Amino acid sequence: MRTEAAGSASARLVLATLAAGQFLMALDSSVMNVSIATVARDVGTTVTGVQGAITAYTLVMAMFMIPGGKLGALFGRKRAFLTGCVVYGAGSLTTALAPSLPVLLLGWSLLEGIGAALIMPAIVALVAVNFAVERRPAAYGLVAAAGAVAIAVGPLVGGVATTYFSWRWVFAGEVVVVLAILLLARRVTDARSTARPRIDLVGAALSALGLGTFVFGVLRSSVWGWFLPKPGSPSWLGISLTVWLMLAGLFLLWLFYAWEVRVAARHGSPLVDPALLHNRQLTGGLTMFFFQYLVQMGVFFLVPLYLSIALGLSALATGLRILPLSLTLLGAAVLIPRLLPDISPRRVVRCGTLALLAGALALTAALDHDAGPEIVTLPLLLIGLGMGALASQLGAVTVSAVPDEKSAEVGGVQNAVTNLGASIGTALAGSILIAVLTSSFLSGIEHNPAVPPEVKSKASTSLEAAVPFLSDAQLTSALDQSGASPQVKQAALDANATARLDGLRAALTILAFASLIAMFFTARIPTTQPGREKRG
Repeated sequence: MRTEAAGSASARLVLATLAAGQFLMALDSSVMNVSIATVARDVGTTVTGVQGAITAYTLVMAMFMIPGGKLGALFGRKRAFLTGCVVYGAGSLTTALAPSLPVLLLGWSLLEGIGAALIMPAIVALVAVNFAVERRPAAYGLVAAAGAVAIAVGPLVGGVATTYFSWRWVFAGEVVVVLAILLLARRVTDARSTARPRIDLVGAALSALGLGTFVFGVLRSSVWGWFLPKPGSPSWLGISLTVWLMLAGLFLLWLFYAWEVRVAARHGSPLVDPALLHNRQLTGGLTMFFFQYLVQMGVFFLVPLYLSIALGLSALATGLRILPLSLTLLGAAVLIPRLLPDISPRRVVRCGTLALLAGALALTAALDHDAGPEIVTLPLLLIGLGMGALASQLGAVTVSAVPDEKSAEVGGVQNAVTNLGASIGTALAGSILIAVLTSSFLSGIEHNPAVPPEVKSKASTSLEAAVPFLSDAQLTSALDQSGASPQVKQAALDANATARLDGLRAALTILAFASLIAMFFTARIPTTQPGREKRG
């Protein structure tokens, strides 16, 4: 039975418990990005090996998110949440003690990935169980804000831990947080399920393979190329393997949908009820979730690059510069439902999307050779406001579109969609950044009369595939080692500074364009808050 005690101390504790779970899941996706080299050295592997572990974590989550939601629907949302926490905690402890890459993969990639796939859909369902319909926008807003804030402060936490302690303490701290969640979760209420414990194994396999194949293709796009293969990269019929993997993933997902239609027609127990995908409100909310996370993760990828590499700020200083985003995000997510409980969700979502668009365009316009770190403040305030506005509405929109007993399934699909959006946003921003950076850098070298023809030829040949995103200090060190002349050094530094900004502007423009496209899907968002009669 649903608790109607929202607003009481007990309800606040329940909400804090679920928000802590969401915070933990999101933190793990960003906290180690600033510590990859240190982790690689400590476990005796390469940077590529640690990046592979991060990729594997994303893949495991993507593959098991929909089955994880169904397990919560069948065996209980609270049980799935607690089981996921135990598995995740075991993975964090294994990672904290990992002496080698295989153990790191076991703890970080496999166990934490499976734990997250159980926890995240269950959180969506448990909010629906524990809070009345009119209270859900505020509850979902706070939970979503906790996840986004974790992504924003992740580099700061990772940088402080790695600089002053050890990266292992981050994962040890996660174990402590998991224990606290398990202790506090006793107050979380679950709805009694009448469903028989049965899971569609064929559907689970098809969804896992489809999502895993598609996401893997997206994650490899920066290495292999989106369409035309990069030199030395795998291809088939002259087309990058990225395209073929994404197409194979889509085909497997089509087979998954066809299989689910077949199971439903035979009155079986499909992994995801196909009727859900014909629900206009639900698909509208899921589409907006996709675009929100695409833009959100693209911004979280690009802004730290600008601050830490282009401007040379430390991990601590970079994290502090991103905090304004967290403040407006949290403020909007919490205050909009509280101060404007009857406002049209569609209006809030449209305003939030416009704020994302304005923030991305403002940041693009502010980037300049003489710009300092302060130029990100106003754009990040706008972007945080937009994220918070979306977070305050979308969770309630998707769950209120279906009966409460379907909330766990919706949670699985919702988190699979956000995972897709996050993966595509990061990969798209990264690939556009590197492509434009490479083109701009080579063009700058080619048209600079101070650079000898033989140097131009060598640069064109060796850097044709990709020019790395380097700071001035990193480039100077590389040029010193190569014995370049002072004229060539200066030309390369000038070309690199211009190319970095060109790449960042291009990637941010793509994110702004994605925000604009999202506006066309806001018509599917309802105009009335869940649980409230339409007022004249």
